[in-house]
Amino acid sequence: MQRTVMSKLMEWKIAPERKPLILRGARQVGKTWLLREFGEKNFRVVHTLNFEKLAGISKVFAEDLSPRVIIAGLELMLKREIDPENDLIIFDEIQAVPRALTSLKYFAEEFPNYHIAAAGSLLGLHLNPASFPVGKVEMVDLFPMSFQEFLDGIGEQKLVSVLRKLSHEPLPCNCEIPQVSHELLWEQFKNYLVVGGMPEVVSVFAKQREKSLFSAFTSVRSKQKQLIDAYFSDIAKHSGKVNAMHIERVLRSVPAQMASGVDTQLPKYVFKDVIPGVRGYERMAAAIDWLQKAGLIVRLPIVNSGELPFLAHSSENFFKLALFDVGILGALAALPPQAILDYDFGSYKGYFVENFVLQQFIASGLDNLACWREGDSEVEFLAVSRSGAAIPIEVKAGLQTKAKSLGVFRQRYAPPYAILLSGVLGRREQAGVYRWPIYTAGLFRDSSFSAGGAPESE
Repeated sequence: MQRTVMSKLMEWKIAPERKPLILRGARQVGKTWLLREFGEKNFRVVHTLNFEKLAGISKVFAEDLSPRVIIAGLELMLKREIDPENDLIIFDEIQAVPRALTSLKYFAEEFPNYHIAAAGSLLGLHLNPASFPVGKVEMVDLFPMSFQEFLDGIGEQKLVSVLRKLSHEPLPCNCEIPQVSHELLWEQFKNYLVVGGMPEVVSVFAKQREKSLFSAFTSVRSKQKQLIDAYFSDIAKHSGKVNAMHIERVLRSVPAQMASGVDTQLPKYVFKDVIPGVRGYERMAAAIDWLQKAGLIVRLPIVNSGELPFLAHSSENFFKLALFDVGILGALAALPPQAILDYDFGSYKGYFVENFVLQQFIASGLDNLACWREGDSEVEFLAVSRSGAAIPIEVKAGLQTKAKSLGVFRQRYAPPYAILLSGVLGRREQAGVYRWPIYTAGLFRDSSFSAGGAPESE
């Protein structure tokens, strides 16, 4: 499977002033596989050390954190020499040995010629803040596979090429997506809503879909439920019995609150009745922060102004919550795959597609996002252009492209342009509104939003 973050790893390898690298992300997003794939393709030898499984590894870091001493200890354990110029050292599950995390500081200062890449879960890294070598490591974040990576992973290279062609053009442009390509992309988009971007789940789907789609989706849901059980086990392992109950309730409440909404938009998160006897943001903030640090939920602030900075117009307790992966969302909500494939799952469809768009934005590197809400008007996303303007992005789950709230925002704040994501084919500009199919959301990056009248490609 091709992951776009591989290019960042290559940049790190050839950088003249290289620091140790930490690849971080939620559990099971493919960190270890990616580092091994990177190593096997670009280094003479790959030395992989799993800090959770390898007995005695902590002793190497127990006393002296001098890189020279550590390398000597690792060579004894591995029973082979480590070539600093041509070998890759992988510290897998590095959060299990906090002193190993600390040692990266000294590698950066004393032995920068060594290629050391560590993989760690967001949760474990945040649980050891005192050990973190701030400023002495290069951080790379890995998220679930994007829609484009999903297409590549299931062997749909022709559709990948369609999206890649779009990503290399000025965004947006006047060209159209061919009808046949749009129909095929739309079908795979619906498949992605079921499967999501967890690499193991995508692999299951890729292997079985040619034999039987029904069997493939059944296996997909089974694998997703296994992952969910593993996440709940992690919660219990790292947070204590009482806290684990609260955190699990918050996680389960995210899809439940989506389903209880009265319109087609992702609703504001409501604290009441999530945890019996616990009310208000202050009492629930720790559980929400825990899930956010673990990478399992995404918090989207709701702002009451289109002016920057967004944080100046938001409240700490006024936000939306989404799941980190739309496939896990469907499994956690017990939503039948066929309902998603039929694109017929009631008002839930709006929330589901909004979660998809947010997931694609995050995977492509977009941050500083917000939702705008004033009075009865709401625009799902605001992004920031390089000139410092708020760019409104409205999402319509189906073919309906009337965007009243988008018009209100444009009239009130006069953004240089606006974007509407929907099920409509092609990309057309009309009076400053650029219309894109929903599945193109992953093409937008921080560098996409120009200062002028249209986003630009990287």
